[in-house]
Amino acid sequence: MKVYFIGAGPGDLELITLKGDRFLRACNYVMYAGSLVNPEFINRMPNTTKIYDTAKLNLEEQVSIYKEAKKFNQDVARLQSGDLSIYGAIAEQMRALDNLEIEYEIIPGVSCVAASAAALKRELTLPDVSQTIVLSRISGRTKVPEDEELEKLATHKCTLCLFLSILKMDLIAEKLLKHYDPNTPVAVVYKASWPEEKIIQGTLTTITEKMKNEKITLSALIIVGDVLRPENFKDSQLYSKDFSHLFRKKSV
Repeated sequence: MKVYFIGAGPGDLELITLKGDRFLRACNYVMYAGSLVNPEFINRMPNTTKIYDTAKLNLEEQVSIYKEAKKFNQDVARLQSGDLSIYGAIAEQMRALDNLEIEYEIIPGVSCVAASAAALKRELTLPDVSQTIVLSRISGRTKVPEDEELEKLATHKCTLCLFLSILKMDLIAEKLLKHYDPNTPVAVVYKASWPEEKIIQGTLTTITEKMKNEKITLSALIIVGDVLRPENFKDSQLYSKDFSHLFRKKSV
C-alpha cells in the first residue's frame, strides 16, 4: 500500500503530469482538495473508486482514510491543486504517514505561478529588471514570520507573487507603496488555466479600485513587478552571438 501525493496543476486537465495522471487512475482511493481541483479529474474515475473531498475533513479524519486503505492494502491518490511544495499542507500528512509506517511518494505539479505567467504572456525574470521571484502571502489566520512581513520583502523590489491574499488587496498596496514605485504594474490572475480564467491589471495605485467590482475571493494569484511591463528590458545574453556557454560555443 502506498500514498501518492499528486499535484493536479492549476486547473486545466492537460496540465497534470503524465505520471500524476497515471497514478491517479491506478488508485482505488482518491482524496481531492474540493473545489480547488478541476471536478473532471474526479468525474472520470471508475465507479468503484472510493472518493473523498478533503475540504470537508480535518486532519484526523483524513488519517483515518489512510488507515482504512492500509487495512485493505489499497493505494491512495491524494490529489491537490497546483504544486504540492507551495502551500500544500502535506508536511503534517507525511508526518502522520511516517507514524503509521505507510510509504508515500510526491508527484509534483504545475504551479499557478507558471500558469499565471503563461496567461499574462510574461516572463517573471528579465535582465536588468528582476532576477528574483518571491513567493509569499500576507498575514492572515496563518501568521507570516516577522522577518517575512510584506514590508520587508518589498525592500527588494523584485517580482512578487502573493498567494492566499486576494481579500487584502488594499492593505497589500498600502504596504508595497512604501518601497515600490506607485506605477509598478500589478496583475491579478483568477483561476489560471480554467475556462473561467480572468485577468485584472493595473498599478499599485489603481488595482484596489479595479478590484472593487470583481467578485473574486479565492483561487487568485497577485503578481507585482516591473517584469509585467512589455518594454524597457535588455535581451538576455543566452542567445547573443557574442556569448558562449556549455552547450553553444562562441562564434568565430
